[in-house]
Parts: sequence; structure tokens; C-alpha cells
Amino acid sequence: MIKLLIVDDSALMRRQLTSMFQEEGGFEIRQARNGKEAVDENRDFQPDVISLDINMPEMDGITALSLIMAERPVPVVMVSSLTEKGALATFEALNLGAVDYIAKPDGTISLSIGQIKDELIAKVRAAAKARIKPKGSGVKGLAQRLREEREKPIARPVAVRRGVAGEGLVIIGVSTGGPRTLEEILPLLPADFPWPVLVAQHMPAAFTRSFADRLNAMCSLQVVEAASPTPITPGTIYIGKGGADMVLGQRGGKLTIIPKPESREYLWHPSVELLGRSVLEHCDPSRVVAVMLTGMGYDGADAFTEIKKRGGRTIAESKATAVVFGMPAELIDRGGATLVLPAEKVAAQMNVWAGR
Repeated sequence: MIKLLIVDDSALMRRQLTSMFQEEGGFEIRQARNGKEAVDENRDFQPDVISLDINMPEMDGITALSLIMAERPVPVVMVSSLTEKGALATFEALNLGAVDYIAKPDGTISLSIGQIKDELIAKVRAAAKARIKPKGSGVKGLAQRLREEREKPIARPVAVRRGVAGEGLVIIGVSTGGPRTLEEILPLLPADFPWPVLVAQHMPAAFTRSFADRLNAMCSLQVVEAASPTPITPGTIYIGKGGADMVLGQRGGKLTIIPKPESREYLWHPSVELLGRSVLEHCDPSRVVAVMLTGMGYDGADAFTEIKKRGGRTIAESKATAVVFGMPAELIDRGGATLVLPAEKVAAQMNVWAGR
């Protein structure tokens, strides 16, 4: 039985969500009307997971989240609006320790809540098992630890140096817990990193532009949202546009990112599997590095395993750091991981394989 605390200032939304989880079964549920009540219920009810609205009177969700994480850390799924302001608030929540988020659909609650039912239930179940990253484990905390490490003897990379001559490509697949994990890894790539980096992060369309802008402010490399056909260039990080799939193709003799409508053949979007398959079609696998980070499900596991079989190199994030050890575990189980590494060692290994 999963103990779930539903936090929302709308009485109708609380009823709808409670009914949804009761019909699903396996949940013990309590409600809170605002952030203050959420903090109190987290102490008294001690839930396994919390669904938390952002905009509420008396105490908003961001303030409540910071207090919850300071007093009794618990997996939290944020409930956010599909706006730029909602996206920025969501990324702030993820940085504070929230595990995942769900975008509120447009329209009246009674008509639209069914649109997110399956996704919300899946995310809450996954969050209940998630690993909460401790305070200070984000990009600022990691930077501080790296400064401290510079005073110690330098450790050699975890694998033998084997840079690929000529052009190469990095693809990254990531889902639940991904934004914060990417904020830990991508800023560690140097400004002269020689390869393009393509990121398929499961995310709504309204969020990916804000996420790319946020990463661009953190990284030495340029970070852009691939919202239209875009020839790839070395030293650029491309975030696949949400609400679409990102594939690699040829345009005018150049490798080009081509956004496509979501394919019904795949469950998650932007699809990691579809990206991986397109890379296999248009690139020499021996010049590809495929990185599988935190996330529920199995998206990309088959394609990344095939990349390894054809001479490419792959990294699966280890259970020790993955917020949800689903996608990396699937890659490992298929024999598709060249290396299994904690998040803080992924960028260093990418540098080694790129010949940096």
C-alpha cells in the first residue's frame, strides 16, 4: 500500500485525483489544501509520495517543497501548468529535489483529468520507489565537490583512453529525474568538446525551450532546442523538442536533426529508441557514444544495445545515483552497457572517448 498525499487548492481537483487513485487501488490517501497543510501532513501522515500543486494560497508549492525536503525528504511529483512560467517553476522544484512532474491539461478539470490519468499513476508509482538526491547534489553542489577534488591527486578515468579519430556523436536518453541529472553532467563538458550531443529527454512541448535556455546558461557548450530541421555541428548540445520525436537524417549531405510528429509505435516522447535507430541508420556506430540515464521504462534499451553490438560504446547510469533505475537497468540487463557509472563520472568518460 502506497501512502499518497494529494496537495491542491482546488477541492474539485483533490476529489478527482483521490477518486482516480482509489479506483486504481493500492493507495492510502490524504489531502492537503495548501503548502502549509502539506508540510504538516508530511510530518504527521509520513506519506511515501506527494503530488504537489505549485500555485496555492497561504504557502505555494515551491516553498512547501523546500520545507519538506529540509524536514522529511520524500519523493514529490509536481503538478504544473503548461506555460513558460509553469516550466520555470517546475525546474526550480526539480532542483530542490522533486522527482518528477505532470503537466496539467488545458480545459475544465472534469473533462481533462482523464488525459493524464495513466501517466500520473505511473509517475506516482515510480516516484514512490525513487531515490531522492540529497541536498547539495545538484550542479552547484557538484561544482563545489570538484573544486575540493582538485586539491587531491588526480584519478585516472575509469576506462582506457581510446578516442575516436574524426567526427563522433553523443546521444543521451533520459526520463524521470532527468532534468536535474543533466544539470549535473552537461556543465562538466568543456567548451572545446568536439562532438555534437543529442538529448532525448521525455518532456512536454511547453517545457523543452525553457529547459534548453536554462542549460545554456549553465554550460560551456551552446545548448539549443531542436525545434526545426537543424544540421548538427560539433560542440553543440541539442535538446529534442517535447511533443515530437527527434531523429537523425541527411539533408544536403549533412547530418540533420529532424523533428517528427510523435510516433504511435513508441510509448515515450521524444523517443530514445527512435533516435537510436536513426543514428544506427546514418552513422558509423563505432563513432557513437550512447548514454542512458535515469528514467522509468525501457525506452532506448534495444537501440543502445544494438549500437554496442555494432562497435559503439555505451554508458548506463548506476543504481547508486539514478533517481529511477529503470531505463539504465534495462540496458544493463540486455548486455548493452559498455560501462555502468554514477552520474558524476559520466562527463569525464565522455571526454575520454571523445579524445579530450
